[in-house]
Amino acid sequence: MLENENHRIAVIGAGPAGISAAVTAAELGIDVDWYDKADQIGGKLNDYYQLFPDRTSANKVLQEFDDQTGTARIHKHFGKAINHIRNDHGRLMLMSDQEAVGSADSVIVATGFDFFDARNKEEFGYGIYNQVITSPELEQKLRTNPDSLKIDGAAPANIAFVHCVGSRDQQIGINYCSRLCCVTGIKQAIEMREMFPSCRVVNFYIDIRAFGSGYEELYREAQEKHQVQFIRGRVSEASENQQHRIVLKAEDTLMGRPVKITVDWLVLLIGMVPSCTQVQVADHPCTDQETGFLKAANAFAGNRLAGQTGVFMAGACGGPMSIPEAAASGRAAAAEALQYLINR
Repeated sequence: MLENENHRIAVIGAGPAGISAAVTAAELGIDVDWYDKADQIGGKLNDYYQLFPDRTSANKVLQEFDDQTGTARIHKHFGKAINHIRNDHGRLMLMSDQEAVGSADSVIVATGFDFFDARNKEEFGYGIYNQVITSPELEQKLRTNPDSLKIDGAAPANIAFVHCVGSRDQQIGINYCSRLCCVTGIKQAIEMREMFPSCRVVNFYIDIRAFGSGYEELYREAQEKHQVQFIRGRVSEASENQQHRIVLKAEDTLMGRPVKITVDWLVLLIGMVPSCTQVQVADHPCTDQETGFLKAANAFAGNRLAGQTGVFMAGACGGPMSIPEAAASGRAAAAEALQYLINR
């Protein structure tokens, strides 16, 4: 084990990956300094309603995470945004607005992701029409105020989801798949049908990528049990009529015909992009030139950050991934950080 019992690991980020990294490192006997720009743990998990594929309450999952963080080896420094890591003769200095706020022998970066800004797809009318919202905004409404989805006090008659907004789109320079938008749209479509049984729910998709355990089953449930309609094709335009409803023009590419429908809500399933508060690490390039996400030195071999010594990455700062994947990534990064300290 460690010859120097005073070794410390810093974890930057308190979402699922950061939680798992901090807890695992502490369980392995290492003192952890834990930083996050927010004053609470959970990251975006604080904003979610139910989690796919089994619709577990996000609150329940967050509480289970929180229950693990009470160990004395974890020292929380929340409300501090770490924006730079500087290597000072082998000691990693944690900087906040050019001021050193701490140091560590090894650092795990778990800063998560941001959502694509749907205003960059003007054809959908986001930010122009009140009843065009994003999937995270719908999640917030489901979590905090479901009645806000009613139209003049009544259940909406029609809701449409548009997949791949800010993903797989060469026009805006984002060529990668965000991987989780499809199953998010499937889950939310089911929730809409359960909440408003008389509502017609339509999903416009390029192709459905239900890759995870239980995801394909959820897709089948949406169609067979809840009668969610899936139309393969892109929405080309969204506009508002005099009744303040959203008129969509699209193409059904399977049937080879144009589609025009009017809906009460248009939900844009936005993709995952690199965090705008991504930590800058030394002066070496450590991001993928194509995607902007952090890049591992060898993605097959582990989570060590490209071009860095003693710095590891965990979770969606390295690319789109689910909550279970992020948590597993955090545990792996903690084990690698420990191995680094043993071998140094």
